[in-house]
Amino acid sequence: MEEFIRFIKTIIWIDDSDLQLVLSRCTERQIPKGKTILRKGQIAKQYFFIVSGGVRFFYDRNDQENTTWVTFKNEFFTEISSLHPQKPSRFTIEAIEDSKLVVIDKKDMDFLYSHVPVWEEFGRKIWEAMSVRMIDQILNFQTLSAEERYLKFMSNPEFLQKVPIKQLAAVLGITPNALSRIRKNIR
Repeated sequence: MEEFIRFIKTIIWIDDSDLQLVLSRCTERQIPKGKTILRKGQIAKQYFFIVSGGVRFFYDRNDQENTTWVTFKNEFFTEISSLHPQKPSRFTIEAIEDSKLVVIDKKDMDFLYSHVPVWEEFGRKIWEAMSVRMIDQILNFQTLSAEERYLKFMSNPEFLQKVPIKQLAAVLGITPNALSRIRKNIR
């Protein structure tokens, strides 16, 4: 949990007793590459922090997996559109490499929000950062060409090293062939 503690302390100041309360509501899980964390149709009941590894969100359309989101170390994730309304998920979440996660059940997160005021600040800051990332992704789709979107991804080597071409193309909103042409033109 040391990595998680360090991450928390980069976001907020938290005293030791509150930190111990937070940690008492957390568990660690090892998820092998390819293992499903949440399946489409299930109801999300947990928040996750990635200590190591990475995950992808995808949905099936016409018997084809479409990756919509990929995230790595030091990020929180959940299927928020399932978690809060407690509706079936529209996405499947899968480990794209062996991953170590810190898991907090929704009921425990709700408890921490109501009993640790600084934890509510932590949650707000985390979800604000996630919202900015999502807005940036939407704007990139609306304002940048496929090549420009790919060049932005190149600034994050983890995406290029760890995400298979087919999944990277889906995140960029293009076909694998189009991505191959873009990569060839850039070299």
